[in-house]
Amino acid sequence: MTRFLLIAVTTSLLAACNSWVGVTNEGAGVQLANAAEVGNCRRLGRTQAQTMSRVVVVERGGERMQEELTRLARNEAGSMGGNTIVPESVIDEGRQTFGVYSCPN
Repeated sequence: MTRFLLIAVTTSLLAACNSWVGVTNEGAGVQLANAAEVGNCRRLGRTQAQTMSRVVVVERGGERMQEELTRLARNEAGSMGGNTIVPESVIDEGRQTFGVYSCPN
């Protein structure tokens, strides 16, 4: 019983963390947009962000997972020379695909 309680408390604390991913210097200049907003932009490619969809046996919250995936995609897009990302898929088992664009300022 004590072991189960310890695991439950640890899991809850880990799941409560805001995010394990920070935005890099390159990622700080990347914005999130939708498909309608990138008409005048040049597509550079795509990136697939991946994070943990569960901690131990507890499903992670969708909002936290989305924030983390967006941060990962922003970081990758910045490394690719992009300044805008657009989600191209829904989250599936902790993965999401994003289009990477270079848009005029």
